[in-house]
Amino acid sequence: MLLADYERHLTAERDLSKHSVRAYMGDVMDLIDHLTRLGHDDLSGLDIRGLRSWLAKQQSLGKSRTTIARRATAARVFTAWAQRTGRIETDPGALLASPKPHKSLPGVLGQADTRAVLDAAAVAADDGSPVGLRDLAIMELLYATGIRVGELCAIDVDDVDAGRRVIRVFGKGRKERSVPYGVPAGVALDGWLDGARPKLFRPGSGPALFLGARGARIDQRTVRRLVHARMAAVDAPDLSPHGMRHTAATHLLEGGADLRSVQELLGHASLATTQIYTHVSGDRLRRAYEQAHPRA
Repeated sequence: MLLADYERHLTAERDLSKHSVRAYMGDVMDLIDHLTRLGHDDLSGLDIRGLRSWLAKQQSLGKSRTTIARRATAARVFTAWAQRTGRIETDPGALLASPKPHKSLPGVLGQADTRAVLDAAAVAADDGSPVGLRDLAIMELLYATGIRVGELCAIDVDDVDAGRRVIRVFGKGRKERSVPYGVPAGVALDGWLDGARPKLFRPGSGPALFLGARGARIDQRTVRRLVHARMAAVDAPDLSPHGMRHTAATHLLEGGADLRSVQELLGHASLATTQIYTHVSGDRLRRAYEQAHPRA
C-alpha cells in the first residue's frame, strides 16, 4: 500500500515520466530493503542515521558519485512525501547531504561532421521512401532545435507551426515551450508531412508527427538507432540524440547566441544547467580574447 501510494504520487502529482518513476521506485525499494535488513519492519528506521547508512552502503558497493547523488535525491523526495502524508513525524531527508555528481559533457560534432551527417541523411532520402524522408526530417529537427529524443517522439502534427517555423514541445514535468527551427528542417518536415507520412499512416496512428514503419508513434529506440547509423555512415564520432542536442547548443554559442536564449531553447529550468551542458570552443574563446582584450 505504501509503495503503491507513493507511485501514484510520482505519476499523478509530480507528473514524472515512466522512466523517472521506475528509477525513483527502484531507489526507494532498495532503501526500504536496507532498513528491513537493519531490523526495521516499518518506517521507524527512516531517520538520518538510516539514510546515511544506506548511502554508505552504496559507496561500499562501488557506486559512482552520480548514482549516489541521484539516490540521495530519491530519498529526499520520498521522506518529504512520507512526512507530508503523516507516515513519519519529521523529514530526515532535509538533513541529508549528498556528493555532487560529476558533470560529464557528451560528445559534440564539429560543423563539418554535422554537415556530412545531414548530407548523408539527405542522400538516403533521395529515393523518396517514406522512412528515408522521415529519417531526414528527424535528423534535421534534432540538430535545428536541440530537443530531447523523448520530446521529439511526443510531438503531434498540430504542434508544428510551419508558417512561423516553430514547434510546440512538452519538456520535463510537461512544461511547454516553443522552439524555432530553420529552413532546411522546414523543407525536410514538409517533405515528410506532404509526401511520406500519409504512406505510413494507418487507422489508429493518431496525431503523432513521426510514425514507425508500422504506423504507430515512433519510439525512442528507433530514433537512437537512426542517429547512430547516420554517424557511422560518414565515420563521424558515434553520438546519441543527446549528443545532437549538445551539438546544436554548442554551435549556437559558437555562432554568437547568448546563454539565456540557449537555456530557453533547451528548456532548462536553471541557467547553471545550461552552463554545464554547453561549452565554448577554444578557437572561439581565443578569437574573442584577441578581439576584445587591449593587450592581446
